[in-house]
Formats: sequence, C-alpha cells, structure tokens
Amino acid sequence: MGILGGAAIADWLIGRWVKRQLRQSQRSRLPGAQLLQSALLFGLRLGIWLAAFYNILILIPGLRGVRRLFLQGVRALPDKLWEWLNTPFFDLDRKPISLATLLIFVVTTLLVFLAARLLSQWLRKRLLPQTRMERGAQAAISTLISYTLAMIGFVILLRSFGLDLSSLAVIAGVLGIGLGFGLQELASNFVSGLTLLLEQQLRVGDFVEVDGLLGTIERISIRSTIVRTQDRLFVIVPNQRFFAKNVINWTYQTPESRLHIPVNIAYGSDTVLVTEALLIAARAESRVLSYPPPQVWFKSFGEHAYEFEVLVWINQPYDYEPITSSLNFLIEQELTRKGIHIPFPQRDLWLRNPDAVTQTLHPQAGVSSTSVAHSDERPDPKPKASVKITKTSTLRVLLRQVSYFENCTNAQLRVLIEQGYRKFYAPDQIIFRENESGESFYMILSGKVEVFSEKLARRLATLSVGDFFGEISLLTGAPRTATMRVIEATTLFVVDRQALQKLLQNHTALAEEIAQSLSQRQQVLEELGLTPIDPTDATGNDPLIWIRRRIQTLFGI
Repeated sequence: MGILGGAAIADWLIGRWVKRQLRQSQRSRLPGAQLLQSALLFGLRLGIWLAAFYNILILIPGLRGVRRLFLQGVRALPDKLWEWLNTPFFDLDRKPISLATLLIFVVTTLLVFLAARLLSQWLRKRLLPQTRMERGAQAAISTLISYTLAMIGFVILLRSFGLDLSSLAVIAGVLGIGLGFGLQELASNFVSGLTLLLEQQLRVGDFVEVDGLLGTIERISIRSTIVRTQDRLFVIVPNQRFFAKNVINWTYQTPESRLHIPVNIAYGSDTVLVTEALLIAARAESRVLSYPPPQVWFKSFGEHAYEFEVLVWINQPYDYEPITSSLNFLIEQELTRKGIHIPFPQRDLWLRNPDAVTQTLHPQAGVSSTSVAHSDERPDPKPKASVKITKTSTLRVLLRQVSYFENCTNAQLRVLIEQGYRKFYAPDQIIFRENESGESFYMILSGKVEVFSEKLARRLATLSVGDFFGEISLLTGAPRTATMRVIEATTLFVVDRQALQKLLQNHTALAEEIAQSLSQRQQVLEELGLTPIDPTDATGNDPLIWIRRRIQTLFGI
C-alpha cells in the first residue's frame, strides 16, 4: 500500500509539473513542444508504475513466478520493439520504409522546422533591431528567412532519406491540381502573404483601414495578418482581403494626413464670421499642425443649411478619432460664443382646411387658423444661467466658482470633467488624514464634510455643496493640514494629479494663472510653512516665483 501510495503521489506531482510546462510552451508558441512534453509525461508515468509493480513483486514471495515472467518480458521488449519498428511496411523508390524510418523522418522534420522558427525569432529580437531597419522590414526578413530555411531543410531531409524528388514530380503535379481547387482560398492567402512581405506596401506598425476595420498591423504571416484595433482587440484578417478591398494606409511613407470635418450653418449667417470661428476652433487643438494651415471650404448650399467643411492636418493618425471629437467640441463652443446657429431639419405643413381640422380635434375650442399657423413658436431655448450654487448645479458651474478655474474656457473645463470622477463616501468615513501626501483635489456635490485637526483635537469647519478642498496640497506638494471626515452621505468630484497634469501640459498659460491665484493666499501659505522663502534664494520672499517653480516641477511643464 505504501508503494502504491508513493507511486500515486509521484504520478500526481509529475502531472502537475508537466502541465505547467505545457502552459509555458503554449505562450512561447514553439512548434512540437506540447507533443514532446506529452510524450515525456507518458514515459515518466509509465516508468513510475512499472517500478512500483516490480517492487511489489519483490516483496511478495508467492509472486516469484510472475516476477520472472515480468523480467523476461522486460528484457525481451527492446528486441521485439526494435524488430517491430524495423519491419518494412512498403517500398518507396526501391527503398524499404519501416515505422522507425517514419518516426525518424517525422522527428527530424520537427527539429528542422523548430530550428528555422528559433532562428527567425533570434533574428527578429536580437540581430535585426540593431540594424535600425523599420519594424515592418524586420518582420518581413525574419519571416522569409524562416520559411526559406524550413523548405530547404525539408528538401535536404527528403534527399538524405534516399527519395528521388524527380519521381515525385508527377504525383506532386496531380496533388497540386487537386489542392489548387480544394484549397483555392488558402493558396490565395498564401500568395497574398508572400506579396505583402515582398512589396512592403503594408508593414508591421502601419495604421490601416480595410473593409471598415481600423487598426495597427501587429504581425504579417503567410496566411493571415493580425490587426490591433483602437479598442485593443486583435483581429485575424486573411491576406486576400488586403488585395480584394481598397486599403487605406494612414502611415504609408508619411504619417501626415488631412481630416475633413463637416459643419452645417444656419441660412442667413455671416459666412466670413463663420470662417473665422471655424479657423479659431481648428487652431485651438494642439494636435493640429500649423503647417499646412487649417482651411475652411464652403461646400454647397444644402437643403437646410450652408454646408462648410473644416480641413486640418495631423501627424498622429492613431488619434484621429479623439482629435475629431475635440475639434467638434471646440467648434460648437466657438460657434456658440459668436452667436452662430447650427440648424436642424424643418418641414412646413400646409393644411387645406385648418378650421375643419381644428374643430375635429378641439370641438369646443375656437381656435383660428391664425393660431395654428403660429403654434410652432417656442420660448427662448437658452435661459440665462444662474451662478447660484444648488444641489443640481452642473460641474461646469461648480468648477467656475473655484478661483483657480474661474477663467478657464469650456474646453479646459471639459478636460477636468472628462478626467475627473465621482466618488461616494458613507457617514463617518475618512477621506484623507492629516500629514498625508496630497494626490487629489475634491469638490462636494452632495452631503457635508467635517474639517478636523488631529493636532488640536477639534473641529475646524464644516463644508457643504459647492465647497472644495485639497487643492493646496495637490498644487504645492505640501502634506495635508487636517483630516477630512464625512458627516452625512456625501458624493465628491475628484480630480487627481494625472488629470490636472494633462490640463496644465495642454494649457501652459493656465499654470501661471493658478500660481498667481495661489500666491494671493498669503495667510494659508504661511500656515503651511511655505513662506518666507530662504533669503539666500534669488527669488527673495516672493511666493509667486516659488509656487510657479513648484508647479512646473510637480507637473512637468
């Protein structure tokens, strides 16, 4: 029982180890690795149980006869196996072919393909990157070398086994015709893959659009091409589709490309003013190239509006969707600021007998045709915005109440709103503690928050909707000066360091406004120990210069 238990445990441990090796071989994608490891697992398990069976036969005297037969069988097994393996099954070109010959041929073929694959990976990862060739050229060279070496090795292997390739020409021709009809699509993908690798019109790293699929080419093989989409999904595209469809290569020869953004403007608008507004919006996007400059085309007189088109040049085709979205936001903002309206489709309804229709719908209401004709009058769709902070105030209104962001444009505030997030806190929950580092700025959307000093052991203040806190520690890097504790269920709008850094890097002038606004809070800075500055410093006691340098250092601007 002990021997059987030990054999079972050893079998389980070896099985786990080999399965772990199989998972690693799947990640490495080495050809034949799984087959070799499976054969190794079978051999080890068989050896364990044969050894256990032999030891059991030794321990039991009554099984000596069985042990003798077992030993005789084991001793005769190699000879029988060798004889069986070398028994010819058939002749090929007057040469006997046995099972041993087939096994040696299969194993040698696997080794040849494995060597070609390993050499290709070594070239792509070690040697070719040192040549500073383009990524697509490196992939093409390594792939071609891999397939060439594999084919040459396979032909040499056939010759070494004594096979006359000329005798197989007729058979290969017949098989080729049959495979050509049966595997026409596979052959087409094969030829298309070779063409892609040789012509280099599409290379690894190119940003392409084929048949509505937009993404970056990650790998080109003989049969298919792997494309990584903007959503980081990997799509396997047959090579034939790159020749059967029109393919747009955004990064061919140069990454510069032009975007067309259509804009409809209401009839009666000043076209010169519209052109000015669209150009201002186009130049406000930092990813739009200054040269060639943006252009505005008056395309046509549409059914409901003037049809304009904004043309801008970019050199980041991978981000063309975010750039288009940002330009749409900027265009809407600039048109609103200049009082230019974007129309919507309208239809005029003519009634031959308005009195009869009115009497049918409202028999007791004396509605005249005149009232029907003017029933489409609407109240002013743009009520005046109130600066009074309420629980229903928008984030834009709340952020404008912060002295640091009161002069921000809508585009700048949109960056904070997009990058920030809402976070809910339960009563008595701690937001952050005194002396902790500040990585976020908070604004109260609902609820109440208590400012508590652990050093003084007393409450300092109570904050409610519209109040903000944590900005000084975030902007200066100073530790928190108090503990913030939630009094009632509270929702906060959180702007972390990464969001503020993105805003300041895109709008460097805003950093100077924040520095000036923060330097005016002299009393708070003195309480934090940020002033007076070291007299030996060239800045003297001017907190503005110190804060400006501090913001530039913390946010990398």
